[in-house]
Amino acid sequence: MPATYAVSTELDAVNQILTSVGQAPVTTLDLQNPEVSIALTTLREVNKQVQAEGWIFNTERGYELTPDNVTNNIAYPENTLSIDINTDKYGASYDTVRRDGKLYDRLNHTFEWDHSVLCDITWLFPFIDVPPAIQNYITARAARLVSVKLVGDKEIYTLLQEQELQTRAVALEYECNQGDYSIFGWRDGQDNFNSYQPYKALIR
Repeated sequence: MPATYAVSTELDAVNQILTSVGQAPVTTLDLQNPEVSIALTTLREVNKQVQAEGWIFNTERGYELTPDNVTNNIAYPENTLSIDINTDKYGASYDTVRRDGKLYDRLNHTFEWDHSVLCDITWLFPFIDVPPAIQNYITARAARLVSVKLVGDKEIYTLLQEQELQTRAVALEYECNQGDYSIFGWRDGQDNFNSYQPYKALIR
């Protein structure tokens, strides 16, 4: 199978960050190296922050979560950034949050679920599993932050900030193209646009 360079690894991204701030690239992610440690830690923080925005590649609507057979609790998946009950299915019947590593219903004050529930989930994926357009944005954003920590040069910061804005624009273009969104909502037909309905004005 031919080699591909479409997807970057954390090492690739760290080297991009280091060269952006005038540091030499490295061959391994040696955390004993202060510059590498700062670059890698910042990259991972930014990866989480960017994915928390919720993109087409890491969000799922109507994902089924099932309680266990002993306690009827639903364990909160460790690789999730947010979980919300699917309002198209349940309306305002539940209000879910993470508590004690489990899915908690604030409205009914309970951890117990007597049935599976459909949720809208934002997942956290490793950097290597993120689409290239989003990877570039994450890397550029991390490079700007690292420049503050390692260099503190205003000119470099400005240049990296411009690069970050350019990569974010490309990331948003990817998001729009991949998501096939419209004014009527998501492609799955949910959350459709509702035109004005006079009777709703009477609901207070």
